[in-house]
Amino acid sequence: MHSDFLNSGDETLLGLCRPGFEADLAAELNFHAADNMVAGYPRATAHSGYVLWHSQQGSMAAVMESGLIFARSLSLAIGQFADIGDDRISALWPLLEEAAPFCEVYLDHPDTNEGRELQRFLKGFRKALEPRLRKAGLLRKNAGQRVHLFFSDSHNGWVSTSPAAIPLAEGGVRRLKLPSEAPSRSALKVEEALLRFFGSTEALTARTAVDLGAAPGGWSWQLARRGIKVQAVDHGKLNAQLLDEYPVEHIYGDAFTWRPRSPVDLVVCDVVDKPARTLQQMEKWLVQGWSRAALFNLKLPMKRRFQEVWQLLEKLSASMEKHPERGQVEIKAAHLYYDREEITVWAAFHRDY
Repeated sequence: MHSDFLNSGDETLLGLCRPGFEADLAAELNFHAADNMVAGYPRATAHSGYVLWHSQQGSMAAVMESGLIFARSLSLAIGQFADIGDDRISALWPLLEEAAPFCEVYLDHPDTNEGRELQRFLKGFRKALEPRLRKAGLLRKNAGQRVHLFFSDSHNGWVSTSPAAIPLAEGGVRRLKLPSEAPSRSALKVEEALLRFFGSTEALTARTAVDLGAAPGGWSWQLARRGIKVQAVDHGKLNAQLLDEYPVEHIYGDAFTWRPRSPVDLVVCDVVDKPARTLQQMEKWLVQGWSRAALFNLKLPMKRRFQEVWQLLEKLSASMEKHPERGQVEIKAAHLYYDREEITVWAAFHRDY
C-alpha cells in the first residue's frame, strides 16, 4: 500500500458531481474559497465525476454546510490510498483509525460507467468491513460524523469524513423509484429537491400552487398527491388520470403571460427556456406577491455555468430582499441527480413549507 497523508495545516475537500461538470464545481469551490479568504487550488479531470480542492492556508469547513450547487456530496479528506492490494481492510485501517469514531460508512464511487462497475465489489466489501469496524469500536451509533471511502477504482481513492447532521446520499446519488401513476419522470426532480433542500419529502405544507408549463403533469402530480390544490397552466394536454383523481385545474394559457386570480402559496416551473427569462418570471411572481415561494428549474448555459447561474441567483436575492416585510429570504439551488443540463432552485420569503 502507498498512503499519501495530508500535510499538517493542509486541507482537501472531495466533491462528487455529475460527470462533465467538474469545471463548474471547481469554479464554485474557487469562488467560495476567495469569499472565505482561503488560499488553494482545485484538481479535476474532465468526466471523472469528482473534484479535489486543496487548501494551503485557511479552512473550507464552512463551505461543507452551505450546500454547493454542483456538489452532490462534499467531504473532508483524511488521506489518500493508492495501489492497495487485495487485503484492503488492513491497508485502509490506519486511515480508518484516524477518521474514527464515525456513525456511518459510505462507500462512494464516481457516477461514471467505470465507477458503477464497482458496485458489486463494494457490496461485498461492506459485508466484510463493517463488522470489523464495530468490533474495534470505530463504528458507533452516537458519533457525530460519517466516514467516506471513495474508490476511483478498486485499488485507489480517498478516505474522508462529513458531519452526520448534513443529509447526504451515499455516492451523492439519490436513486428514487418512479411510481407507475406518475405522468412523467420529471416528477422525480420534485421529490429529490425536497430531500436535498429539506431532508424530507413531506416538507411542503402549501395549500395552493400554480404549475407553469405543466404538461404532461409530473410536477403537478407531485403537488396534488400531497393534497395541494394545483392550477396547471399549459396549452398542452395533461395526463387524464391527473385531472380525474387529483385536485388539479387545467388552465389553457401561456406560462409567461398568465396571471393568478389570487395569491398562492407556491409556484413551480419546469419550462425549457433561457435561464434569465425563467428567473425573471419567478422573480416577478415572488416580488409582486403572486406567490410566497417558488420551486423552479434553470436551464444551464453552455459556458461559465456556475458564474452565470450565481449572478442570476444574486439578482433574485437582491430583488427579494427589497421586501423585508414579507420575511426572511431563503434561496437554495442544486444540480440534482435527476437534473441534466439544468439546476433546481427553491426561493421563499420564509421557511413554513
